[in-house]
Amino acid sequence: MADTTRRLPEGGAIDRSRPLAFTFNGRALTGYEGDTLASALLANGVDVVGSSFKYGRPRGIVGFGVEEPNAIVHVGEGSARTPNLRATTVELEDGMVATSAARGPGAVTGALARTFGRLLPAGFYYKTFMRPQGLWGFWEERLRAAAGLGDVPEGPDPDTYERRHGHADVLVVGAGPAGLAAALAASRAGARVMLVDENTAIGGAERFSPVAVGGESAGEWRRRALAELADNPDVTLLPHATAFGLYDHNFVGILERSTHGNGTGAPRQRLHQVRARQVMLACGAIERPIVFAGNDLPGVMLASAVSAYTTRHAVAPGERLVLFTSNDSAYETALIWHRIGREVTVVDARPVADGARPGEARAAGIDIRLSHVVQEAHGRRRVMGVEIAPVGGGEPERLDCDLVASSGGWNPLVHLSAQTGVRPVWSEAALAFLPGSPRSGVHHAGAINGHTSTLACLREGFRVGSEAARLAGFESAQAAPDLPTTDEQPSAPGEALFVVPHPRPGRDSRQFVDLQLDVTVADIELAAREGYRSVEHAKRYTALGFGTDQGKLGNVNGVAILASALGQGIEETGTTMFRPPYTPVTFGAVAGRDVGELFDPVRRTPMHEWHEAHGAVWEDVGRWKRPRYYARGAGESMDEAVRRECLAARGGVAMLDASTLGKIDVQGADAARFLDRVYSNGFRRLAAGRCRYGLMLREDGTILDDGVTVRVAENRYLVHTTTGNAEAVLSWLELWRQTEWPELNVHLTSVTDHWATAAVVGPKSRTVLRRVCTDIDLSPDAFRFMDYRAGHVAGVPARVYRISFSGELSFEVNVAAQHGARVWKALMAAGEDFGITPYGTETMHVLRAEMGFIIVGQDTDGSMTPDDMGLAGLVRQGKPWGFLGDRSLSLPEHQRPDRPQLVGLAPLNQAAVLPEGAQLVTELRPKLPAKMHGHVTSSHLSAALGHSFALAMVKGGRERMGETLYSPQADGSVIPARVVPSVFLKPVVDADEGETAAESLALEPPGEATAPAMLNLQGDGTDEFRQAASEVLHVALPEDPCTTARNASIAIHWLAPDEWLIVAPPGEEAELERRLREATTGPSAAITDVTGAHILLRLSGPQAREALASAAPYDL
Repeated sequence: MADTTRRLPEGGAIDRSRPLAFTFNGRALTGYEGDTLASALLANGVDVVGSSFKYGRPRGIVGFGVEEPNAIVHVGEGSARTPNLRATTVELEDGMVATSAARGPGAVTGALARTFGRLLPAGFYYKTFMRPQGLWGFWEERLRAAAGLGDVPEGPDPDTYERRHGHADVLVVGAGPAGLAAALAASRAGARVMLVDENTAIGGAERFSPVAVGGESAGEWRRRALAELADNPDVTLLPHATAFGLYDHNFVGILERSTHGNGTGAPRQRLHQVRARQVMLACGAIERPIVFAGNDLPGVMLASAVSAYTTRHAVAPGERLVLFTSNDSAYETALIWHRIGREVTVVDARPVADGARPGEARAAGIDIRLSHVVQEAHGRRRVMGVEIAPVGGGEPERLDCDLVASSGGWNPLVHLSAQTGVRPVWSEAALAFLPGSPRSGVHHAGAINGHTSTLACLREGFRVGSEAARLAGFESAQAAPDLPTTDEQPSAPGEALFVVPHPRPGRDSRQFVDLQLDVTVADIELAAREGYRSVEHAKRYTALGFGTDQGKLGNVNGVAILASALGQGIEETGTTMFRPPYTPVTFGAVAGRDVGELFDPVRRTPMHEWHEAHGAVWEDVGRWKRPRYYARGAGESMDEAVRRECLAARGGVAMLDASTLGKIDVQGADAARFLDRVYSNGFRRLAAGRCRYGLMLREDGTILDDGVTVRVAENRYLVHTTTGNAEAVLSWLELWRQTEWPELNVHLTSVTDHWATAAVVGPKSRTVLRRVCTDIDLSPDAFRFMDYRAGHVAGVPARVYRISFSGELSFEVNVAAQHGARVWKALMAAGEDFGITPYGTETMHVLRAEMGFIIVGQDTDGSMTPDDMGLAGLVRQGKPWGFLGDRSLSLPEHQRPDRPQLVGLAPLNQAAVLPEGAQLVTELRPKLPAKMHGHVTSSHLSAALGHSFALAMVKGGRERMGETLYSPQADGSVIPARVVPSVFLKPVVDADEGETAAESLALEPPGEATAPAMLNLQGDGTDEFRQAASEVLHVALPEDPCTTARNASIAIHWLAPDEWLIVAPPGEEAELERRLREATTGPSAAITDVTGAHILLRLSGPQAREALASAAPYDL
């Protein structure tokens, strides 16, 4: 389909030799290379691009950029469809398929909303549909279905995305006059500069400005400035990229967009995570509309948008224009409209307009109506005329038109500034909210500060850019840079005009403040009458600014209307604050290439390949792959394998890979006090070299996790967690350490991946271990149950614990992860004479259940207390101080005698295995609905017992020993079982297998270390600590985020304000740790050897730095 007459015959930044076919709502249309979807729609005469949320009113294009509230579209088809894009920011492509996000009748009640709109005032969802109460579910379902715009595409996203880390000395956001000037000044001072602009072509409004800069056109000045920046290797230009978030430490999130569906395989979007020493905000300003009756009709636009479409895309959105303004800047639109030969009338609310632009308009013969306002726009699916009247009252006049452009002034884009916690401040001079005093490292320049002249923006940009470079450590060679001049003429002051009173008060006025969510003047005034005096409360009550545009056009007008309704000034009313993101960010960009397996990586222990080669059948435990059992040959079933493994553990020797257990290294002078607060039992009196089983409770007294804690040294503990809870427990501990007890001197380091663990279990375990461990006395008297010893196993340093989760004699051998496979193989070789058998998680469950040991998350469900599980003896234990969950244990709910309690179940049919999760009742054939008395948590067939058994949670279970309960099954059968104690076998952890000596196994000595030594260093960051560490390392600890300090042999990477990773030559970890501990003898330091948890990758080539920037946050 050819363009309509709205396309001008010449001009614009489009390529008329490259027509592009596209469809919109199924209609075939044509545009040109250089068009946006919005400009192409306007050129094709598309007036209605969607309907409003609440009333279903037709809506047309209003703006030109991210402020657009109406033209929200879906682009693409199937799984490649992207929802909720602004047509104003979508570059047109050949073959593009676009649809409106809001089509047809209103989203809430369709045509009924238009008919009964007066019944849906502000906050109607808080007031209506409440009676009868039984119908609320019906209404809630429909209200929730109506909420939001569009829907999520189904199927995998075919596009690719990237993340990239970056660093800059000066990051400039916005490439208008101020931003370009700042980038020039900073780059000339030698700083690394990154210039970000959301437009495809950098340059802001000056790309099409008639103002001359330094004797040349604004466009030519811009081209020279960009060429200078592009030629500087220390300058990065990021067009078509939006800085959406400004976070702590000048960390900036930037979303870079490429052409949608370009078919080149290049990423569609790239998320830049940039750390800058100085951030320069030159974000500019967006035009503020004026609110009047009927202002939501298609054909009512911003004056700046009309200018932009006309000059940049050669599109005239109408024939007869009425321009409604209260400032001089809008006259540029009138002049542009006049130059293309179309009719325009200016309605100016000011009594006098004596600036240069109004003067040009008068000289051109343009009709100007001073002291007049547009009271109401008329039309149905497009504006057909307006009603104007003198300010203060008078006879209205009808003007025929098909286009209305309004301009009530300019709103500086203070969003990023406000994200730092700086509250915007109302300026009567600028008639706008300006950013408050910036925090350290952040600067403002240009229109964001309320400047409206190009000259002021340029000069402030140069000045602030030079200052930012200086603060980043670069002294400008130009003490006073050459500041350009312009030929622009002064403008007359604007006048505050936010809303025009309706000509017929009391009528349903349809004066819209928020065009996307249908928030009207009446809604805001109603909120004020109902007591919502806070702008934040009024916002939430009316939904002002809740749409996808986040109120970029309507918020300031809404604040002004609220202030008027409350009888106070705008400065007193204030404005809402802003949170990131400034514009929407796709989940694809956030994920980058971390999708599929990379989104939730599978974790494997160092012995994974050995398990794979020896018949392991895998089970997913959290993210870990753990052997469930080892099948010998294709014919061995799981039951047969588990029976074989259990018999080996009870009668000989068996081995479990326990590397997946969570491990947290706790160091510091207050480590014992900290653990006493988070565990129900005590650790302060635990001797070094000893272990203790403990329970960790939530604040409500329920069990969060359990595990064994080892006291490695006076101020150092190793906390073990369950496999699936490791991350949650670490987060829990950090929450309390950082937010509630910051005064405690304690440091936490996750070392789960650093250690490989082999549990050697069974009567022959001591004999087997003796064959590969000669420097630890393993005799029962020297190495008692719950002891810890350090020594060597298979020639490598090891930590050995006498702990048991099976009830049998057991040793847990812990070695650095890189030695895990070697030690595992050595232990298997040492036990070969005794038929050593690897066993998996299924056998582990049987062995521990026979002993009555619980598994958190299987036998507990988040509501169990220690007493419920028969573990009341682990609470307090003479501890005079409180701990998390302490007081909650005395709540009446936790003292009920009929609470579920852990018991054992012995099925009367000893061959019957109760299904886990099966419910328990008291009658063989109960009358339905039957009362449940408990449920089965663990159930197995025991080779050691010779029959089946189970653990269960039974109401008041400890008082019901000997009672028979019944478990109805899905097939109609019933399994009766007798309530018995939860311990089925007595532990033999101190049994001596009758052998006191064993021949050592001949092993190949471990090779020389090839991996770099790596130490995690934590400290309080004081000068004393830094000095002590620097003297040992011969290089100062880096202070800036994501930076590295180096000397000839050591690299120190910043991890956090109080944490560093030290990388040293292979084999130096022990000596370096010793020296650091001696130097930092105070209680403020924590040093952890993490050599075994990391690998070394060496990248080379011209793209190595780019490749690393996609994953590494460090300044390269």
